[in-house]
Amino acid sequence: MRVVKEYFDKPCKVTVFSWNGKYIIKLEQGPFEQTFKVSEFDILESELDEILNQDFLNDALERFRQMGDSLKSALND
Repeated sequence: MRVVKEYFDKPCKVTVFSWNGKYIIKLEQGPFEQTFKVSEFDILESELDEILNQDFLNDALERFRQMGDSLKSALND
């Protein structure tokens, strides 16, 4: 697995890997992570910036919030 690109200008840590014919897009925020796998045949490396647009990232941030709420709820039960 090799690192294709890292983004430092996003609201969460974003690392893109290339592995086994797929781009693995890994988003991290605090103790949580989200991973998306996209075939290298479906997109070009140059299109990664387009995928990581503001709408995509806003959805991911909302999922991070939901993940935090779920964990907090589970720990309080």
